[in-house]
Amino acid sequence: MPILVLTTNPANPKLELELVRAIHAEIGGSVNWLHQSIAIEFINPKAADPLQIARAIIGDTKVDANLVPNEKRRKKLLIADMDSTMINEECIDELGAALGIKDQIADITARAMRGELDFEEALDERVGLLKGLPLDKVKEVRREQITYAAGGRVLVQTMKAYGAYTALVSGGFTLFADYFGKRIGFDEATANVLEFEDDKLTGTVSRPIVDKDTKLQKLKSLAAEKGLHLSDTMAIGDGANDLMMIKAAGMGVAIHAKPIVAEQAQYQFNHCDLSALLYLQGFEEADLVRQ
Repeated sequence: MPILVLTTNPANPKLELELVRAIHAEIGGSVNWLHQSIAIEFINPKAADPLQIARAIIGDTKVDANLVPNEKRRKKLLIADMDSTMINEECIDELGAALGIKDQIADITARAMRGELDFEEALDERVGLLKGLPLDKVKEVRREQITYAAGGRVLVQTMKAYGAYTALVSGGFTLFADYFGKRIGFDEATANVLEFEDDKLTGTVSRPIVDKDTKLQKLKSLAAEKGLHLSDTMAIGDGANDLMMIKAAGMGVAIHAKPIVAEQAQYQFNHCDLSALLYLQGFEEADLVRQ
């Protein structure tokens, strides 16, 4: 039984009754509000292609539409990217800003996330440009320049409250992933290790590199460890190095993603915050854990 889910950003809701009624008139099905004005589902719509119809009616309105099966809707394993997914920034770009070379590094980052550059080579090049940056400065950037993506903590805390295991898997760095992963509430975090000498960056990263293959393998290994089928999993991210795990997961989500990811992901969100991933799984507002 298919379910069409419409969601909007809680900070600027655009899910108005007129839009809901227009879509319902075209696709049919039973209507259930998951969060008034924020999220709604159409259960078993009668139209042949309810998703296409809904997106055509939505047009430029800042509402996301996704079609999900009712079976195994609530996932038991969450694998999430960090940079530009669970946090709003790319950490390596902010480290570059501390040396006055943010634009140079950010250009390489953007090209790598669009899939235009080999990830490992791009990582080595950018980290090399950071050589000599003091550890204290890295911690200052972490403390002052990085912000949490809206809805991230409620996503993780709610899924954990209902029995899911959560893992942060980042092509970034442990100094950030361990720190933010713990504060968001992830059960574990995996990331690259920056190398230091005399508390200054050497411009190198420990091997092996956490890349797209690592992310995919983490998804598969954790699912096997927890006795889960891949259909029980959710993977979320925004960049090219997230695409393999997104395509392999039972619910693979592109969140504010680069075109190469958004085009191939089964589910995509361009307007919502991370709490929308709970509504996609059928959680209602009363179920959400906000702490």
